[in-house]
Amino acid sequence: MQQLLQQAQKMQQDLANAQEELARTEVDGQAGGGLVRATVTGAGELRALKIDPKAVDPDDTETLADLIVAAVQAANENAQTLQQQKLGPLAQGLGGGGSGIPGLPF
Repeated sequence: MQQLLQQAQKMQQDLANAQEELARTEVDGQAGGGLVRATVTGAGELRALKIDPKAVDPDDTETLADLIVAAVQAANENAQTLQQQKLGPLAQGLGGGGSGIPGLPF
């Protein structure tokens, strides 16, 4: 029983370490052929947004807004993929498997 508790504690520590690493790791997403780029952390926090001046048309701000939303969504999708790569194996070890762990995106 003691060995099982030690394994569970190690898995919890590994999971916490992976979550910390995700919070520090940045991933990008882009839209409009790279005219708009968004950078988010592996945890999904928006860190940067770069807009190429060619994407700015004062008479068509709606398209620019769409490009920004698309770039942020792409970055968040990349962050989710990274989360699954980093946390998925740890969650399965904790019994997450197909049912997932409450509060985690898998």
